[in-house]
Amino acid sequence: MSDQEQIYQKIASVLEELFEIDPADINPEANLYQDLDIDSIDAVDLVVELKKMTGKKIKPEDFKSVRTVQDVVTEVEKLLS
Repeated sequence: MSDQEQIYQKIASVLEELFEIDPADINPEANLYQDLDIDSIDAVDLVVELKKMTGKKIKPEDFKSVRTVQDVVTEVEKLLS
């Protein structure tokens, strides 16, 4: 998993499967909290999934600024590089 497109596809499928979000609602600009109705507990679940996906420990402070799907992609890309 290297480029942003692959990372985006994986995150989109996680959002779809884990939180039963309509794929039509998932786009890079979608706000996790407002557009996709992810709450703080869901966010923890998402971080756990990303940890499995990357094999890296994710610090909560790294995800404090994450607001959109693209923000998640950017953070995962940083973890992988």
